[in-house]
This record gives sequence, structure tokens and C-alpha cells, in this order.
Amino acid sequence: MTAASPSLNARRAGLGPLHSFKRSLSPQNWRAPVVHSEYSLHQLSPYIGKLKSSIAGDLVQALSRPGELVVDPFSGAGTIAFEASLAGRRVFASDLSPYAYALTHAKLNAPHTLDAAVHQIETLLEESAASATPDLRAVPRWVRAYFNPRTLKEAISFSNVCQDRQHTLGLSCLLGILHHQRPGFLSYPSSHLVPYLRGKNFPAEDFPALYEYRALRPRILSKVVRAYKRVDDGPRLASTVVQSSIEDVILPARVDAVITSPPYMNALDYGRDNRLRLWFMSPTAAAAIDNSTPSTILEFARIMSVLAIKVSSCLKVGGYCVLVIGEAVSRGTLGHTASTAVEVFTSGSYPFQLVQTVSDLIPDVRRARRDCRGVKVENVIVLRRVK
Repeated sequence: MTAASPSLNARRAGLGPLHSFKRSLSPQNWRAPVVHSEYSLHQLSPYIGKLKSSIAGDLVQALSRPGELVVDPFSGAGTIAFEASLAGRRVFASDLSPYAYALTHAKLNAPHTLDAAVHQIETLLEESAASATPDLRAVPRWVRAYFNPRTLKEAISFSNVCQDRQHTLGLSCLLGILHHQRPGFLSYPSSHLVPYLRGKNFPAEDFPALYEYRALRPRILSKVVRAYKRVDDGPRLASTVVQSSIEDVILPARVDAVITSPPYMNALDYGRDNRLRLWFMSPTAAAAIDNSTPSTILEFARIMSVLAIKVSSCLKVGGYCVLVIGEAVSRGTLGHTASTAVEVFTSGSYPFQLVQTVSDLIPDVRRARRDCRGVKVENVIVLRRVK
């Protein structure tokens, strides 16, 4: 077992939340790197457009109290939900993507110790090894192109067992090492965040070792150890995670705070960018997710209206609704998603008042797709229910 560092324990016990929002959120506090300081479960598997954990933690601490219920209906990688849980809040999270669901559920329900996690993964590996060997003829050619056949059979078997057992930690660890060129990963040479083969950079005749069989067992166990490098074994309050669209999700009857990052309009292809990981979960998931992502400002406004209706029915009077929204740059024009969200929530149709907005430049790693050049500005919109 690896204990949480003193700084992480201090974070858990230190900052007192403000019941009334009296301080200004500043991007200056959010610019320091967190990769070597955040809880390592945040790094289970990459997720494009992922919110920085320091921002999520700051919002949770500022806008909710310990023991209160924090809701994130677009949970993505589960960053907000996990930070809320670490801060002693109850959590309800949802997302349409099975990949987002798996990551969020895994972080909120992971065993508290490395020993317990390793024991569970060992059991899954044993069951996987005893299961029927997958028939690779049923696997699409583009998926087979990423793996040594023997490695692919092991990965599919392990994925199937994890899904049958609803073991999201094991599944998330597998997805986290699915593709890259480093020795600890399973695929042929490829990128890590968004899957594409790098055969031109690493031709098989020059790098034959990169195309050999890569055993799953030592790599998945090493991944678990990395995931528990910085852990918190303190008590957690109840959490609920569901896989659902915003249209179909049923939020709890009484919510203390909503903190969420809606999908970036026409800027990120959540299905395409995760297509290989999603295939291991559902062959049709990638297309369904991309079809649900708003591609016009009218579609984005509709989603914001659905969210406003849902939140109006459950958020307590005086409670905060925080939207973290990226501005989509399309052919030189801003998508104005943040102003659209504010207009919807403060139109008079819903009981919300704008408290504060914070704009922050974000890196190009949140890369564009389709006709967008990039998401350059991220806006934190703080709304309060006034009646």
C-alpha cells in the first residue's frame, strides 16, 4: 500500500469551503502542473478535453460543503466527481459514453489499498486465462492492425471478463495501457491520447521488438501499481454513477451543487478520439457518441436548455451551478458557447443568476476535430439558483 502524501492529506483537511460565494476564482491558481501531485487514480486512462484536477478541486471546495451532494451530468474522465468524493461530498455522476462511465465509476469505487486492488486484478486475470480464446476473424481489420494477435486475444478476454464482472477498475487499467509505443503498453507503436499507428516513425524492420508479443499480465499489474502511487484511503461518502444522456438522466430529487463540463461544441470528437478503447466496450459506441455531440450553436443551446430544466427541478435555492465550457474556434470564428449558456440559464425561464465568469487560456493538447482549429479559451461560469 502507498499512503497519501502529506500535501494530499492537507488538501483533504485544509481548505474550508465558502457557503456563500465570496471569493474570486483565479486561473493563476490553476496553472501549476498537477501530474506529480494529484491523486494518481486521476491518471487511470487518458481522456481528451479532461478538466484539470486542481480546477475541479477548487470549484468543489469553494461552492459546496462537506457532506453535500455534488452532481456532474457530463462526467467525462470523472475528475470533478473524484475530487468531490475526496473532499467528503456525496456524488452523483452521469455520462453517455461507456468509457466515461467506466473511468468515473472506477475512480469512485476503487479499493482503498494497492493490495486489495492487486488481489482483484489477479482474480480477473485467472478467470480471463481460463476463458475461451477469442476468434480474431470477428475483429475488424483496423483493430487487429494495432496488436500482435496473441496480445489482442489476451486483451479481449480480459476486457470481456471485466465487463461481465462490472469491474471498472480492471477495465480502466486495461484501456489506460491499450495503445502507445512504450514497453508498458500493449499495442504496436501508436499514439497514446488519440489512437493512430506510427509505423512510419517506427518501421518493423528497424524496431522488431516493438511488434513482438506483449504479455498482458505484467503490464496490467504494473499499471495498477502506478494507479496507486498516490492514494487516499480515508472514508468516502455514497456515490452514484450512471451511463445516460442528459435527456434521459434522472437527477436526484435534491442537489446541493452542480459542477460540470458540457461537451465542447464541434471541437472534440469524443467517439473518434477514443475509438479503439470504445471498440473494446461496444463496437457502435464511437459513432453514437459523436452523433450526440453538438455541432451547431443551436444544438448546443438545446442541450443547455435541457440541462437548465433538469437542474431547476432539483438544485436547492442558493445552490450553485458551475459550467466549465470551452470556446470552439471554427474557421476563424468563435462558437460563443459560454455566452450561449449564460443566455439560456439567465433568460428568465429558469431561476438562475450569473455570479461570476472566469476565462482561462488552455493548451493545444485539447485539439480540434472536423472544421475547428482548436479550443483556445475555457470559461468557468458560476450561476446561483435564486428562487
